[in-house]
Amino acid sequence: MALGSTPAIACIGIIGQYDNPLHISLFPPREHEELEMQFLLNSSLDIFDIRLKNKMVDQDLGLLHAVDERLATYGWLTNTGIKFIITIDMMGRPSAEITSNPQARNLPPVLGLRDSDLKPAFRAIQNAYIALLMNPFYTPEMRTPTQTMHALGKSAEITSKKFKSEMQRIGRAWYPGITSI
Repeated sequence: MALGSTPAIACIGIIGQYDNPLHISLFPPREHEELEMQFLLNSSLDIFDIRLKNKMVDQDLGLLHAVDERLATYGWLTNTGIKFIITIDMMGRPSAEITSNPQARNLPPVLGLRDSDLKPAFRAIQNAYIALLMNPFYTPEMRTPTQTMHALGKSAEITSKKFKSEMQRIGRAWYPGITSI
């Protein structure tokens, strides 16, 4: 980790029950990194499958895999089969960027992450997803992605501006040690 930096969320991915991407947010949003993050999300799905087959599944799957010394993915599985994946950039952002948050100012340097460090982010993502499902104008897709494309001529991607804004808020607000987002 770079001196004077703290780990930060690099990507939040919401993946449907048929492993179709519903939403991907990048932090900061850089289009040239989107393909790399899609590959990371896809490789993380393999670990979800392995753990499901071995019946080693809890809602919080914790660390899925460390890609290198910089990037690591963490997973969360809902009871409806929707997967939340957070990619953490251990180089993160400069500590000066989070010092505007009074709670983050006095944190000790971060040498590594515990699985519990991401629970507030996963809970916030789940709450945002539940709020999206409660919206009477949002129709969750219960068909396979292929059936959706043929039946409706559109994908199941989440297009809600409010949901996208909430994902951006969560991604920017999270830091190791935060207890609530």
